[in-house]
Order: sequence, then C-alpha cells, then structure tokens
Amino acid sequence: MAQPYDAVLIVSFGGPEGPDDVLPFLENVLRGRNVPRQRMLEVAEHYYRFGGISPLNAQNRALAAALGAELATHGPALRVYWGNRNWPPFLANTLAEMARDGVRRALGFFTSAYSSYSSCRQYREDIERAQQALGPAAPQVEKLRAFYNHPGFIGPMIERAEAALIQLPGERRSSATVIYTAHSIPLAMAGTCGYVAQLQEAARLVSQGLALTGYRLAYQSRSGPPGQPWLEPNIKNVLRQLHAGGEVRDVVIVPIGFLSDHIEILFDLDTEARQLCEQLGLNMIRAQTVGSHPDFVRMIRELLEERVAGAPKRALGEFGPSHDVCPADCCLYSPTQGEPGV
Repeated sequence: MAQPYDAVLIVSFGGPEGPDDVLPFLENVLRGRNVPRQRMLEVAEHYYRFGGISPLNAQNRALAAALGAELATHGPALRVYWGNRNWPPFLANTLAEMARDGVRRALGFFTSAYSSYSSCRQYREDIERAQQALGPAAPQVEKLRAFYNHPGFIGPMIERAEAALIQLPGERRSSATVIYTAHSIPLAMAGTCGYVAQLQEAARLVSQGLALTGYRLAYQSRSGPPGQPWLEPNIKNVLRQLHAGGEVRDVVIVPIGFLSDHIEILFDLDTEARQLCEQLGLNMIRAQTVGSHPDFVRMIRELLEERVAGAPKRALGEFGPSHDVCPADCCLYSPTQGEPGV
C-alpha cells in the first residue's frame, strides 16, 4: 500500500536575521492589529540588543536537520520542509516549493506543545490562505496533535530542569523555588482553548519527575494594550512576591511554554527577569528549552508514525493523547488588539 503522506512541514513564527529585518518583521507580525507604533519600536529594541537577530530561525533549521536525519535513519520516508508565519521562509513560498516537488499530502508539525488560537488555529488559517493563493496544486497539510503531555517532550524538560537545579549547591536545591513560564495570552483567547489546563498538566508532570512538592506557574511576554486582560501572574510579580516572603534564596525558571531559546527567552527572562533578581538579591538559574534534544526529535517521528502507520499514541497523565483532527470550534478567537509574540 502506498504511503499516505509525502512530507512533513515544520510550521513556526519566524524571526529577523539582521538589524534591517527587525522593523519589517514586526510590521508583518502587527499587520491588522491595533498596537501603537511606540510599542512596536520598544519591542524592536529587544531585538537590536541582540544584533537584530532572533535565534528562532537558526533553531528551526537545526530542528529540521535533526528531524531529517532521524527520518532518514528510522523512517517514515518523508521529506522535511519548513515555513513561517511572519518571516522567510514564508508558508506560501514553502507550499509552492512543496507543490513543485510533487508533494500532495503533508503532515504539519507546529512549534508549540499547546493549544491556543495563536499556536494552533491561526497557523491553520495561515496555511489555508497560502493554499488558496496557490490554487489546485497546493498540497494538503494535516496538523499533528498537541504534544504537551508526550513523554518525548516531558522527559527532555525534566532533564533540562534537573540540569538547572544541579547548578545550585546541594544543600540549597531542596529549598529553591521552581517557576515554570509560558507566553501570556489574552483571557478571551484562553477561554476558548485548552492552553492553561495543558500548561498546568505539563508543569505537574515535570514536577512529578523532579519529585518537587511545590512550584509556581507564571506568564511572560505580555503584549497588547494595558486595559486588555491577559493571563497572570506575570513572572516579575512572582519574583517580587517570593522576595517579599523572605524565605526564598534561589529560583529556577523553566520556560516550559517554549520550545526554543528565542528572543522572548533572551530578553524577558535572561535580561529583564535576571536584572530584577539581581536587584532583589535572588539567585536565578534559567533552564534550557527542549530545542533539538534527541528524545524530542524522536517524539516528532513518533507523532508522524501515528498518522502514517497507526503507531500507538503515547501520553502521560490522565488527559490522554490530544485529538488528531481539530473540531470546527477549536481555539476560536477574533484577534483585534495585540498578538502573542509581540
């Protein structure tokens, strides 16, 4: 029997790769959004601080290369492509390349472990627009399921958190506070998806693997106007609360909501949160994201094998595997002001 799929498409956000890219990139991100230009210029400074380069594209290239090597060794025999929402390679161009290569049906790996409008439905809308522009030659793209509770994600996150904890003196590890962070999203968006519950479950599973008795979940990288309610608590407010309590000396921040150490890690955590910790007298250790961890790359292969060959679906905890096909009302939201990532 012929294999039902020809390729896998890595779908991501995109990021600038030099100072001249920063403003055009942010204009792409903010197109159609009611975000003041001053806010855009403030965010641009975050990128300029790091040479105008987001590490995200380089990390996606590394992930695509690692996945290609994994599939070449173990199968299934799928070609690997990569397309972005906001910066080259744009999804429309990648789909056109796939069509030229004869790809008719592909599986999409979205670079977020969680379900929300920005990390699920909006990407599906991006793909649909690209398909419509390309016409009948456009390949079909079917999204792989959410993987927040897959052993291939949770295991590497436990490993990353352990590697951060062991940087503390042995006698201080048990008293350190672990704070998991994720991108904040508008409350209106959070109310139509499983984002919060999935984050809570992922944090619980990693904490279980670390044998932690206590931890915190906080949010970062908020955007949009001040009057629009977004998920809280903010990481900086949590740090201030811990300092005010007077009993915490060490904090380990685990950015469980992110797959890559991109600009929102480098600036919001490694710069702003670290500066605040220094002011408060807190010792801060930041865990790495999952990146291209071999077990994570293997997980992507397993997700592909579920769809290509009907392989068993693995999931930890009580929620079980997420759905393969998003229902019609999945992650509904009408963005009018702001967008996560800005």
